Amino acid sequence: MTQDELKKIVEYKDGELYWKISPNWSIKVGDKVGYLTKDGYKRTTINKKNEKLHRLIFLYHYGYFPQLIDHIDGNGINNKIENLREVSHMQNSQNKKMAINNTSGSKNVYWHNAVKKWTVVLTLNKKKKVIGYFEDLELADLVAQEARNKYFGAYARHL
Repeated sequence: MTQDELKKIVEYKDGELYWKISPNWSIKVGDKVGYLTKDGYKRTTINKKNEKLHRLIFLYHYGYFPQLIDHIDGNGINNKIENLREVSHMQNSQNKKMAINNTSGSKNVYWHNAVKKWTVVLTLNKKKKVIGYFEDLELADLVAQEARNKYFGAYARHL
């Protein structure tokens, strides 16, 4: 699929794609493209190939498929072009949401039972880096936020 081929069959408006042609009997010109899947992304089938809509929207605007695309706000169905950016695997992992099994309520903050303190830990270049140990959870959370800003920059996510 090329950018030109895509632009012949769909139109982009405000984070959505709309059919310019009817690909089958059940879809009309002007219908929204795609359906929401269990993985939290919108998908569609074009030319017998299943595609994520955010990848098609990126192709529509920039003319190529990058290896990875990040939703800046973390919302997998917000496909506005200004919310999509090409990222490396490392940048994508830096921008991930807080783990669902997190027990501190603060990203990158863990209870270290041996020292009886909150520990701030980041993963940098596939290695764990201990930022520090803290008696106060709020202080540990602030330090974790500052560390993410320092090491992850524009890819830091705090929630």
